[in-house]
Amino acid sequence: MTVYNGVGVYAGRVIGEVLQMPEPIKEPKPGLKLAEGETAESAAERIQFAAEAVKANLLERAENASRDGKAVLKSTSQMATDRALLKGAKKLVESQNMAPERAIWEAASDFAAQMEALGGYMAERVTDIHDVRARIVAELTGQQAPGIPVHDKPFILAAVDLAPADTATLNPEEVIALITSDGGPQAHTAILARGLGLPAIVAAKGVTEIENGTRVYIDSNEGIIDTEPSVEQEEAAHKYANRQPLPEFDGKGMLADGFEVPLYANVGDGKSAEKAAGLKAEGVGLLRTEFGFLGNDTEPSVETQAETYKSVFDAFPGQHIVVRTLDAGADKPLPFLNVKEEENPALGVRGFRTDWTVPGVLARQLQAIKQASDGSDADIWVMAPMISTTSEARTFKNMLDEVGLKTHGVMVETPAAVVNSEAILGEVDFVSIGTNDLTQYTMAADRLLGDLAHLNNPWQPAVLKMIKLTVEGAQRASETHGTKKYVSVCGEAAADPALAVVLVGLGVDTLSMNAGAIAAVSAVLKSVTREQAQEIAQLVLAEISSAEAKATARKHLPILDELGL
Repeated sequence: MTVYNGVGVYAGRVIGEVLQMPEPIKEPKPGLKLAEGETAESAAERIQFAAEAVKANLLERAENASRDGKAVLKSTSQMATDRALLKGAKKLVESQNMAPERAIWEAASDFAAQMEALGGYMAERVTDIHDVRARIVAELTGQQAPGIPVHDKPFILAAVDLAPADTATLNPEEVIALITSDGGPQAHTAILARGLGLPAIVAAKGVTEIENGTRVYIDSNEGIIDTEPSVEQEEAAHKYANRQPLPEFDGKGMLADGFEVPLYANVGDGKSAEKAAGLKAEGVGLLRTEFGFLGNDTEPSVETQAETYKSVFDAFPGQHIVVRTLDAGADKPLPFLNVKEEENPALGVRGFRTDWTVPGVLARQLQAIKQASDGSDADIWVMAPMISTTSEARTFKNMLDEVGLKTHGVMVETPAAVVNSEAILGEVDFVSIGTNDLTQYTMAADRLLGDLAHLNNPWQPAVLKMIKLTVEGAQRASETHGTKKYVSVCGEAAADPALAVVLVGLGVDTLSMNAGAIAAVSAVLKSVTREQAQEIAQLVLAEISSAEAKATARKHLPILDELGL
């Protein structure tokens, strides 16, 4: 018997056969030269055509992907036609008469090495670069592009990690669970697995050695993979398969005692907003406006942006919508905005900071938001990402005032914003906690690095205490200014039903998440009163590790097992 341990991404207990991700596209032979009769010029053109074909294919797949998948695929498609990548490949063809498939392989490998050396977010992009490299080589050589294996019955997919292009189009009816040896709980694979409601375990070293057809048990609550399921595990999987049906969300988030906790959706465009509205989300707690910028070589016009925002506003007439201004940089670079390479992009020019280096883009975005809001009766709130100081919050508030946007807010993603929350809320009306970034910055652990996955966990006591400090700052600001200052959580933590109870117990006012998670969060919140949520939160805060904190919360929430959560 072999037991592998990793980090659970989405709750579930299943038993099934493992199928390993197929062998990747093989590296073209080193030293491979141009075919007889082919010129360097025609080879360079073939590279360009192949790259554009890959980009088009990824964008086509994006149209049918989930909200999170759409953004990831658009971002990856941009990399397929990256100017530096293609220039490097064409140079190898022209200077060394190198075959196009070998040239793109070498150019992409050098590009990936540069990104890996940068560390942080950029290092995570290596998976994307390798995927694009394989797809372009496949296009050039007439091979089938990389993809999910096909099987005659549902299976558990094992891989080192999955390229965003693959994860974004996973079919949960075919793949019943996902296990990877690399990755982290906030990497693309994990985020997309959550969006699909797919039990998944990442950073489980050794799972790529499991032979195809091996029947295994996975418990993504505990992060365990067992190659010889016990009777107890068989029963647990059976219980999960026959779990109590999850009640549909009735459109009103509240606790057992009637205390209201609005449940909003994180969306990226009109299509995902319509889907969220169909699932009865009470509004939008996070409109990721950068989704409308990804895949563009130039800045979209004010009119184009306004049209995108208006499509979201129209999906929720008269309801609450929080618009986050452009959060570009780090793992979401834009060619017209992030113009310089950085040694540590996660700590670099991203979010609100891009207005310092490329002024004007943010101002035009605010004009577009105002233009869209003028034709809508939705309750529009606007916030800026990556705020660390009170003066930044004041500057942003003044920018909103200049265009006539009335409700101002900022993201709390850094420890600086946490300890400054009272002063920051003296300038703005609300804050929204981005737990993905707050966790990585609090724990000094790259959220995309599998080796640090145990640290990069929102259940970490230090992270929970950061949230508590933010709420306390908001409460003091409310008393000082005589008006309610709101605190929301819009990071992945809000989609964890057990953690949602803790967040409400800590005093968070509203929660925003992937729309598909709202029903589960609502069902669990309805099982506790406000007093019980506060008691659970205090018990959790007393624990000394993320594992113990999570176990304590689950112990006091029996409904989780009843619903298979």
